[in-house]
Amino acid sequence: MPSELLPTTRRALLRRLAVEQSHNRVPSLIAGLVRDGETLWVDSRGSVRTEPPTANTQYRIGSITKTFVAVLVLRLRDEGRLELSDRFGDHVPGTAVDDRPIWQLLAHNSGLSSEPAGQWWERVPGEEPERFVASVDSAQLREEPRHVLHYSNTAFGLLGELVARLRGEDFAGVLRREVLDPLGMRRTTMEPEEPCAPGLAVHPWADVLQPEPAEDAAAMAPAGQLWSTVDDMIRWLRFLVGETGDVLHPDTLAEMRQPASVDDGSEWNRGFGLGLQLARHRGRRLVGHGGSMPGFLANVLADPEEATGVVFLANTTSGVGALATDLLDVLAEHEPRIPPEWHPSTEVSEGTLELTGLWYWGPTPHLMRVLPDGLLELSAWKGPGRTARFRYAGEETWIGLDGYHRGEPLRVVRSADGTPAHIDLNTFVFTRAPYDPDAPVPGGTLPWK
Repeated sequence: MPSELLPTTRRALLRRLAVEQSHNRVPSLIAGLVRDGETLWVDSRGSVRTEPPTANTQYRIGSITKTFVAVLVLRLRDEGRLELSDRFGDHVPGTAVDDRPIWQLLAHNSGLSSEPAGQWWERVPGEEPERFVASVDSAQLREEPRHVLHYSNTAFGLLGELVARLRGEDFAGVLRREVLDPLGMRRTTMEPEEPCAPGLAVHPWADVLQPEPAEDAAAMAPAGQLWSTVDDMIRWLRFLVGETGDVLHPDTLAEMRQPASVDDGSEWNRGFGLGLQLARHRGRRLVGHGGSMPGFLANVLADPEEATGVVFLANTTSGVGALATDLLDVLAEHEPRIPPEWHPSTEVSEGTLELTGLWYWGPTPHLMRVLPDGLLELSAWKGPGRTARFRYAGEETWIGLDGYHRGEPLRVVRSADGTPAHIDLNTFVFTRAPYDPDAPVPGGTLPWK
């Protein structure tokens, strides 16, 4: 396994892993770190049937499955097969959420119950799709307003059925063909394949193990059925960072990572995008998902800005704490990421360069600059203000990618000699001088006194 970590870093990571496994009595535990597309570290503690787990040992990954479901739904959207604003009943009629938009199911704010009707679904054989869909009636709706986050396994069972109906194929087959095989994730499966870890519970007051069931969840499989390995989950981390290949456009992944539901108030640290869990931790903005099924715990967390991610897999029903973020902290403390070398750009046009520098919205100075990826960035020169990036759309027009100006047009208006005279940002007029009297500022301007 390629790794350039210092021995002291590897020892610190191993110690954190060992403390987790020993103090919380985890039968087996394996974790890995990735940075810039490379596997930095994989190590394990405990045993699977007397042997240490390896990067090829399968564990059940539980609700991490939901991230794959979300990707399949967004692929359908990108193909024009649906819109996220479509009512769910337009595609899968006959449930209590016929009138809810699809995006609300993805973001866990549709109002659906956290669990489906019937027995504890994670521990019994699942129902076939037709019976499951029919069971999602008005009794499955909860009272809180729809804009409030309420985590729903039921919603992802329904989303899996949405995928199956629009593709004309069962969810597992669609997932294999559209995501797993293209990404080379051949050890990620709906049913366990050896070598695999057994699901176990640890007695709270004695060092005694109890086997946990691993039933086929059937229609609820999209909520938490998958089994996978550290190697495959590291590939999924790379996907979440941005290595999407031909599976998903990077802009769509960026859309999935935007906050849609907040879990803990205005100064939020936890929330959801479209099928992805979001978290803030020590200045990092993390994206991924946790997983929990009887006998198993898992987590994948990626930091797209740092191109770094962590995964752990364990065969215990409960007991693993803040291992994932702690491992990221150890890596950041011992070997912070070294930024890539700066190189000058050779592809910035003269017309784009003319847009750089100070512009004024009324009396307020803003700075326009060209980013390394060719995008324009407009931000307040000093103090708080709106910052947004813009992508060129042709004919002297740029489209906003962030925040308040997301999706809004920025149009460059040039004077008779071809130089930029002013910018029209969706009716906001930016000028080269504060309230330039020669610019068409709505309401007019007068000379400064």
